[in-house]
Formats: sequence, C-alpha cells, structure tokens
Amino acid sequence: MGIDLGAIVEASPRKLDDFLGKAMAVDAFNALYQFLSIIRQPDGTPLKDSKGRITSHLSGLLYRSANILHAGIKLVYVFDGEPPKLKAHTIEARAEVKRKAEKEWKKALEMGDLERARSKAMQTSRLTDEMVSQSKRLIELMGIPYIQAPSEGEAQASEMALKGDVFAVASQDYDSLLFGAPILIRNLAITGKRKLPRKNVYVDIVPEEVSLQSVLKILGITREQFVDLGILIGTDFNQGIKGIGPKKALTLLKRHSTLDAILSDLGVEIENAKEIREFFLNPQVSSDYELNWTDPDIEGVMKMLCDEHNFSQDRVSVALDKFVEASKFRKQKSLDQWF
Repeated sequence: MGIDLGAIVEASPRKLDDFLGKAMAVDAFNALYQFLSIIRQPDGTPLKDSKGRITSHLSGLLYRSANILHAGIKLVYVFDGEPPKLKAHTIEARAEVKRKAEKEWKKALEMGDLERARSKAMQTSRLTDEMVSQSKRLIELMGIPYIQAPSEGEAQASEMALKGDVFAVASQDYDSLLFGAPILIRNLAITGKRKLPRKNVYVDIVPEEVSLQSVLKILGITREQFVDLGILIGTDFNQGIKGIGPKKALTLLKRHSTLDAILSDLGVEIENAKEIREFFLNPQVSSDYELNWTDPDIEGVMKMLCDEHNFSQDRVSVALDKFVEASKFRKQKSLDQWF
C-alpha cells in the first residue's frame, strides 16, 4: 500500500526518452502486485494457464519490461526479503482486507455487477512464493539482473540509488523517499488514461520524477523530520494518528520541530516510534550485489511462457524482438564510450 504523500510532494512530468541510458531499480513486489491487480478478465478473474495457474505477473513482467528496455532504459528488479517485525500488524491488516474483498467479489458476481466485481477482485491479489520464484526465473531469462534484499526492497533500491549504481528508484509508492532515495520515478512506462476508482472519471497518466532534495527544500524540513512526518500519518510499520494527514503533519512539524514534542502536545503515543525512525534512517541493506545486463535467452523465455504457461507465441516473439533491440542498443552505447 505504501504511504500517501501526494498532497505535499511535487512531481515533475517526464517522458521515457528523458531516462535514455539510465538504470532504474524497480521495487519488484510493488510491480508484481500491480500486475496481479490490473491484469484481469472483465469479471475480475486473473489470467491463468491451462493448468489453472495464475500468469498475470508473468504477463506484466514480460510486456512492461520489453517496453521499458526498448525505450533505452536499464532495469534491475529488487525483491523484498524477510519483513521486519514492525510490519506484522500491516501484513495482518492487508490479509483482512483481502478476505473481505473476496467475499464482496463473489457477491458482486452473483448480482451480475461486473464493474464492482472487478474492482473488488483487484483488492484480493496475493503474491505467493511460487510466483516470486517464477518471476525471478523469467527476469533472468530476459537478461535483466535482480537483487534479493535482506529486508525491505525499497530500502535496498534506495541504497543503490544513493550509491549511484542506479539513477532512481521506480515505484508507485513514496516510501523510498523516506528511505533516502534521491530520486523516485512513479508511473514508469504507464501512459494514457486511467479510470479513478468508483468514479466515471479518467485522468492522464505520465511518468513522474520526484527529487528528495527538492521536496525537503520546498517543505522546509530535514530528512529526519520527513521521516517523522511519515510516522505521524502512518507507514507500513505503524498506523499513525487518526485525523492527521500530510498537510496537518507538516504544520505540526513546523510548529514543534520534533515528533516527541508533537506527541507530547497532543497527549498521544506512537508505539515503537524511535525504532521505526531508525529503520527508515538506517535500514538493513546489502552491498553484496552485481549488476550485469545480458542478452535475453530467447529459447528459454519461449519455453517457459509458451510451452509451460500457454502464452501466445506471436505476442511473446514481438516482445522478445524489443529485448534484442535493447541489447544491441546497450552494446552500441557501451562501445561509443570508447570513442
């Protein structure tokens, strides 16, 4: 779900061409959940192969990656590791949301309300260990590196951006900013119009770039205060204070400067606040990784997707052509650096 900072964080619209030749660390779980959520049949049923195995995540990985690499962008997927104990409450809360949505999905189907059924079905997505393994296998076959984080994937991706190993973190969530990512890219490769939930309204969607330094300067706060702002409104590790959103949290920080002073003035407590702050400022990450982009294994991808999961050979071939072209571009660009 992630923290919602859209009300106070300014983003600059971008085009894929703006990122030509740059590397992006993609929050893998964030992307996979997005694929599982939106790649569905009209009644909300996810894509499946002839054996009844869900394939929405594989479809999203293939076609989204193909389009991004074809635009001259280098991808590296970063997978979550062991979730911190601080996240236990959030994980259970999300599970309860899914259980409730499943009941409402079935009820909507019985009533013949396909729009509501699909909306509820999107909230039921579950990422299994098997799906994660399948995703890693496909990513390798596509010639894209992936990193296994020891804990939170966004923390690892943010560290990679801080070290300069990648240009930015690509995620729909703002959490990577709290982990110190210098640049966040939202809506990577998502263009066109998107229907707002429960409204007959469509909005234009383009890639967005958010600079942490610019955000802190505009808001007039430090990185530490930015983390405290997140804790006030609620993160994946705490519920926050009821009635306090981004704008009110910012006002309180400007008035009191510190989280402790705010909590004292409000007469409330946030359990594990200091531990949560420390987790954002000094997360568990790994420096033991390599980023190597290789040619796609054409035969391997075709065997996995077409033979094992009944994908269309023609569509997969078109996507793989984009991978081949992207690989040629990378090699030419690397060669050009010598002249």
